[in-house]
Amino acid sequence: MIQLKNLSKKYGKFTAVDNIDLHVERGELFGFVGPNGAGKTTTLRMIAGILRPTSGRVLLGGDDVVTNPMSAKARLGFIPDRPFLYEKLTGAEFLRFVAGLYGQDGTVVEKRSNELLDLFELTAWKDQLIEAYSHGMRQKLIISSALIHRPEAIVVDEPMVGLDPRGARLLKDIFRAFVKKGGTVLMSTHTLEIAEAMCDRVAIIQSGSIVVSGSMAELREQTEAGDASLEELFLKVTGGAAAKELAAVLED
Repeated sequence: MIQLKNLSKKYGKFTAVDNIDLHVERGELFGFVGPNGAGKTTTLRMIAGILRPTSGRVLLGGDDVVTNPMSAKARLGFIPDRPFLYEKLTGAEFLRFVAGLYGQDGTVVEKRSNELLDLFELTAWKDQLIEAYSHGMRQKLIISSALIHRPEAIVVDEPMVGLDPRGARLLKDIFRAFVKKGGTVLMSTHTLEIAEAMCDRVAIIQSGSIVVSGSMAELREQTEAGDASLEELFLKVTGGAAAKELAAVLED
């Protein structure tokens, strides 16, 4: 469903993403993890069509994001790490606005909007200006907006930020139900326990390149790590083991 082919992004002489190949299947929840500055967010923004690749291709359901952007983006719901919301709109107005970007309106959108607002416990706030929303409420609204047009795939950057435990559990359940029905989720997160528990496969990216990728069993085999957790695998392949040992010394 999501294919990256020799994908690169450069800023002058600096290479943020370096020749990435990745294929996320339909019905799969895929984790994308790496240290700060590894290229995760840049990659997700290229998938969403916000950034243009320096070279390579992004295909969504076979549609190229650069050469066929309307069809490609209609397949995708994007949840950024720092979402922008029009604060002078109400929650309901914002969802109508986003649906309109995909050419959808009328009673079908109103029904879908009401369902999402109810699901995320925002119904009582639907006619309030977004400027009055808490951080967690804003996060729930942006997630709702990513689902409003019924996408085939969801790309999400740090999905649990700002959500209380109940909201985080709800989002996990939504993602799992989404992939069970044949949808695709590509999720970037720093919370390795969540990635290990939720994802069918995981890719670890460092310095713009994918170091290892696969199921937990495949990652352990590739790194000769026995029954290591994802955190231990992450530290091993990204060079974080020394930092962990230092932390242990300081604790002692």
